[in-house]
Amino acid sequence: MAFDVPDFATLMALESHGPDVYVGISPEYPWGRVYGGQVVAQGLRAAQATVDAEHRVHSLHAYFIRGGTSDEPIRYEVDRIRNGRSFTTRRVVARQSDGAILNLACSFQVDEAQADVQASTLPDDVGEPGSGTVEDWDLLGRRMVHHSRGRASTWLRVLEDLGDDPTMQACALAYASDDIPTNAAASTHPRIGEVRDDSVTTYGDVFIGASLDHAIWFHRPVPPDQWLLHDLRSHGLANARGLAVGEVFAPSGLHVATVAQEILIRERTR
Repeated sequence: MAFDVPDFATLMALESHGPDVYVGISPEYPWGRVYGGQVVAQGLRAAQATVDAEHRVHSLHAYFIRGGTSDEPIRYEVDRIRNGRSFTTRRVVARQSDGAILNLACSFQVDEAQADVQASTLPDDVGEPGSGTVEDWDLLGRRMVHHSRGRASTWLRVLEDLGDDPTMQACALAYASDDIPTNAAASTHPRIGEVRDDSVTTYGDVFIGASLDHAIWFHRPVPPDQWLLHDLRSHGLANARGLAVGEVFAPSGLHVATVAQEILIRERTR
């Protein structure tokens, strides 16, 4: 059964199913499984529903346990680990009938008037916001700027006006953040050229791949409804795993977030 998910707001409109339990639905994706960024974003949304508005997410860490299916809803169970004056911590487990598909931990902090120093800078080779090769899909606008060995840079944004709600903007960044780490990490594999140079061969013909774990650090509030540059670089491959780490910038050059993801990239042997 395919669910009707016309926009991002619908995707984030979780239903309450008892104390600290929420249920979300998924659109159908071309590759069959549920998009990991969706589950991270919905898990964050579920956690936000149990946190006071003055506490904003500053970090999340997630493990993808198994691929989800779009044929059934996803149940998000929130555990209120700690409520503090400055920091609040939550754990969220996403489940379907086959079992858990995601384990997420996230932390929220009140705004503090402390030093604000930015050491990272927006790369000067990424063009204007929203420029690049158009590769939109479903709810996500994608403008590919670089896809070279060891690096993937893309302007990303949810394709709708979300207003100035900081919780929705954080969820939109989380949704987009799972899109290109695989490109960056996989680009350093010695056989990746086999896919790029052969118009018939596909990534799935050569590799078995999946997102394994994912982390986001939210440094500053996400500007409403703007293209954000996700600039990811590979940190190498080992034991069928690859690591990509990168930064997310607003068009103004503001360093909004840092993203890290470990992927599975295993060569097919049969």
